[in-house]
Amino acid sequence: MNNEEFDGVEEIPRELLILYATETGNSQDCADYIARQCRRIAFRCRVVSMDKYSLPDLISEPLVIFVVSTTGSGVEPRAMTALWNMLLRSELPDDLFEGLPFTVFGLGDTGYEKFCWAAKKLSRRMKTLGATEICERGEGDEQDPLGIDGALFPWVEKLLGTLLQLAPLPSPIELSDTSELPPPRVALESAQDVTSTDPVREDTRYNDAVVKTNTRITAEDWYQDVRHIEFEFEDDIRYNPGDVAVIHPVASQSDVAAFLEVMNWTECADEPLTVVHKMADQSLPDFLPQRVTLRTLFTRYLDFNAVPRRSFFQYIRNFTTDDLEREKLDEFLTGPEGAEELYEYCQKKHPHQMHVCVAIVKYRTKLKIPRRGVCSTYLASLQPGDKLRIGILKGLIKLPPNYQTPVICVGPGTANTLYFGCRSEDKDQHYGEEWRRLSESQELVYRTAFSRDGPEGVKRTYVQDRILEDAERIWRLVGEEGAWVYISGSSNKMPIAVKDAIAQAVQNDN
Repeated sequence: MNNEEFDGVEEIPRELLILYATETGNSQDCADYIARQCRRIAFRCRVVSMDKYSLPDLISEPLVIFVVSTTGSGVEPRAMTALWNMLLRSELPDDLFEGLPFTVFGLGDTGYEKFCWAAKKLSRRMKTLGATEICERGEGDEQDPLGIDGALFPWVEKLLGTLLQLAPLPSPIELSDTSELPPPRVALESAQDVTSTDPVREDTRYNDAVVKTNTRITAEDWYQDVRHIEFEFEDDIRYNPGDVAVIHPVASQSDVAAFLEVMNWTECADEPLTVVHKMADQSLPDFLPQRVTLRTLFTRYLDFNAVPRRSFFQYIRNFTTDDLEREKLDEFLTGPEGAEELYEYCQKKHPHQMHVCVAIVKYRTKLKIPRRGVCSTYLASLQPGDKLRIGILKGLIKLPPNYQTPVICVGPGTANTLYFGCRSEDKDQHYGEEWRRLSESQELVYRTAFSRDGPEGVKRTYVQDRILEDAERIWRLVGEEGAWVYISGSSNKMPIAVKDAIAQAVQNDN
């Protein structure tokens, strides 16, 4: 950016606000990284989730960096909804944010059609309200060999250069080295006792639930364990199709004990500690109590079994004196990042119940190390009668406002028309008997595609093939009756193939 592009932007104070909106924690991780890098040029940063920020204060901020992920087909994260609705108000003046410097970094996946859509919308809207974009919007892509970091790291260097133009380093401060070990974000200090209550227990957005059933719905000899779990509530819970059940898992005692032993923390694992937030520009996990023991910390609040982000390797690189280990860590920092675990939940609506369908995450890494999803493993271990707290978040999808509008659902292993695809009719056809009963009673059109059940050498059948077979009906539903189409599945070839099949069906029968 040249000096002409800074017109209207006065020299700024050495402080800024980083607002992030996230669903899985990636945007939060990026926001923390940006704050650490801005600290190198003596900027004081505040890192705040958008849903916890006082929106009227935005107009008085000296400089704002937005870090925003994109969910599904271009939808903003739930944490951004209130901010976005405020910015869309028609009565806002065009000069509302005149003189406010800002920039945006978006996270997305080019496997989806509307890549980084939320970040693009936010950037455009801020500029139409008079704000000045001081650094071109960054767009991180999960498909990049280095993941989001492939775009984040060079974008941050560009941002630092821009900030130094707007606010040069005062003498005698010098730009700190990126290899320096950053200070810890928290300190653990000895406490007299652990009297702090569980924040989840105190949160009124959560309800007490009891496990009613926990049933495997895939064949016992099938490679994937999928569970149907029912919870019962004393309260009359309220939720809509597409809302999200929020469950805080509990790690197994054996896993926690093994981890504490590896870390040589067994002897002090049950000593009471106070968690002191030392670095205000670094965020902490939600619901982290102020007083806790190490055993409770790793049982309830920190996931030590998670696939580590690249920032983890950046940290531990500072703690090895072995040249070979340092070399290997450098390889992790420059090579492709491992895929992160995803957990999907399907729901059916009951006044005092909640039913979820959970695929148990269990696999081996390329190094043959077994990994298990902490949340799905916890859910699989629940027995009828077990008690837990469950919250509900507003979902990102919704049904048509008119109940007479046709609905077409397409799932590769997931409404009045359902296209259901999986590998085997007998092994992983989730809720097959229920779907067939609804089909027999003419409440549902149920079309299936079992891709691995056909004879060897014959082309496999997928849901998009069934859609093409039903081209005339698809055109009637979509073109004439305005059906809503929902696609559940991966971000790879299936959604695109289904969209192409629907487009071809409409084209052929129009």
